[in-house]
Amino acid sequence: MDVTSIVDKLASNKWSVSTAESCTGGMIASTIVDVPGASDCFNEGYVTYSNEAKIKNLNVKDETLMAHGAVSEETAREMALGVKARAKADFGLSSTGIAGPGGGSPTKPVGLVYIGCAYGENQCKVRELHLSGSRTEVRKAACKEALILLEECISFESNSRK
Repeated sequence: MDVTSIVDKLASNKWSVSTAESCTGGMIASTIVDVPGASDCFNEGYVTYSNEAKIKNLNVKDETLMAHGAVSEETAREMALGVKARAKADFGLSSTGIAGPGGGSPTKPVGLVYIGCAYGENQCKVRELHLSGSRTEVRKAACKEALILLEECISFESNSRK
């Protein structure tokens, strides 16, 4: 995964990306904007650590959070679709998970992360990750996996528009 290549593909297609991050705390946005030329494709990013922030800024439904929790496929999907819509971006990228060292449970252990990428007309791919390591290692791995997912969605969207 090459972030410069991702930025170049987005910019050359005049596409934009926005981020909605919980456990990665802005790391995905930071990784993108570290690349020269990111201003040609990066719209905005939200760090929505609390449930209230997810509801207020990303239109995540309270019912979704009550039924599935913040760390769930459903929440990652609503976060990605919500940031894409709010930012009027071509791609919305989300992360939500448990970076540790505490906060895990038997059903949602430390290292459980969901990443989502919204694209096209309300399409969204979500991945469940089981990561290990320190808090920083989990966050870095989640960031990397989110960017890989974005790259896949860019390729899919490029091929579908041919």
